Amino acid sequence: MRRLRNVKIVATLGPASSDYETIRALFEAGADVFRLNISHGTHAEQKERYDIIRQIEVDTGRPIAVLADLQGPKLRVGVFAAGEHDLAEGDKIRFDLDPAEGDATRVQLPHPEIFAALKPGASLLINDGKIRVVVEDCGADFAHCVVTIGGTISNRKGVNVPDVLLPLAALSDKDRADLEFACSIGVDWLALSFVQRPEDVLEAKELAAGRASIVSKIEKPQAVESFDEILAVSNAIMVARGDLGVELPVHSVPPIQKRLIRKCRAAGKPVIVATQMLESMIESPMPTRAEVSDVATAIYEGADAIMLSAELAAGRYPIEAVSTMNSVAMSVESDPTYRQVIEASRPATRKTVADGIVAAAREIAETTEIAAICCYTQSGKTASLVARERPRVPIIALSPVVGTLRKLCLTWGAHNVHCEEVERFKAAVVNAARAARAYGFGDETDQIVVTAGVPFNVQGTTNILRVAPCDERLIFSADPE
Repeated sequence: MRRLRNVKIVATLGPASSDYETIRALFEAGADVFRLNISHGTHAEQKERYDIIRQIEVDTGRPIAVLADLQGPKLRVGVFAAGEHDLAEGDKIRFDLDPAEGDATRVQLPHPEIFAALKPGASLLINDGKIRVVVEDCGADFAHCVVTIGGTISNRKGVNVPDVLLPLAALSDKDRADLEFACSIGVDWLALSFVQRPEDVLEAKELAAGRASIVSKIEKPQAVESFDEILAVSNAIMVARGDLGVELPVHSVPPIQKRLIRKCRAAGKPVIVATQMLESMIESPMPTRAEVSDVATAIYEGADAIMLSAELAAGRYPIEAVSTMNSVAMSVESDPTYRQVIEASRPATRKTVADGIVAAAREIAETTEIAAICCYTQSGKTASLVARERPRVPIIALSPVVGTLRKLCLTWGAHNVHCEEVERFKAAVVNAARAARAYGFGDETDQIVVTAGVPFNVQGTTNILRVAPCDERLIFSADPE
């Protein structure tokens, strides 16, 4: 099965998409990565979905990535005696640690870490920013606030604190248990919520111990401010526009998205654009024009992947949502303007031999009659560097490591093929020629570019490039030994 577009689709599983038939239909419609939202459902339910994905992988013969999304610390108010209260602009309300039921003038906020960080003038956003209060006075166990944007406050609504760096780790006790569970079943990627600093990522990487790679979710202003440092220690990035649009002015999110995508591409690390991409398709079989434009914008900007959440997990039209996203991607990538935008934003940095090899591969492929760039890769780094170039020809990633191929399902343009270990470059070239023909990228009359590292099966050694025929008989006749 060959995708006819380069951007990848991340599909969230949930109650509306949990059985074999639906998950397989989502894969056939275009899903490349399946997201397990650990915030919802039991470990047993998530394990059942994971096992179905792996069975589909066997049945279709194609690598599939699984991403487990960790919940992160959840900041919430307590409960009210009346269940809810209306707050008007100018009203005063106190937040404290007292577990007693709240009323219109006070309520519990069971997070001493928040009080430790608050200062007068700081904002608290409640219920996804629908209510905004400003701190007038605060201490170690209380905050007196004035309402600046009113609304209805009710039991256990979420709280965002955009103005301060909270002394909270990105991993709660629940997250640590969920992380261990996700690694034990074999997920490929872990999405880390509530990232504020690079140390949050390093903690998760230490716990994962190489069993899964880390996607840092950028959803807090502090993460935007420290993005370069966070990117340096992350394996991939998710631009999580939901919370980001709550804690920052909504008009600031589009330029942040564009900036983060470019930085990820320059670093050769995958970036996912997420949240509300086709939100109306939770209830409607057709998206809005604005949603289609939003998806297209992320693709034009060069995102590696675009994500569907509630549209699939709880929506009425999950298959249609993936099909729509697939169609939008194919339409955008066939637009000549897309190539102009992508090539104008190509990073110019060349620091290593591997950088030079993949840049040369792209130049050769685009100036001669080349069917595909074939990367023989152990860790996936070579394929990621080729993807950074955003070549006009297809990318075929070949590896003997199944885990590497699964992780590359998140990388722009990578068509991933499992092959046996090789000891000589000629064997890698033969494998590449066979894969190009088998998956319809070329025939016996075509040529391919092959990149690899010698010695083989050692990470980070990309140092060789060859233009070769797709006909392996010609490879043997040209290099008989």
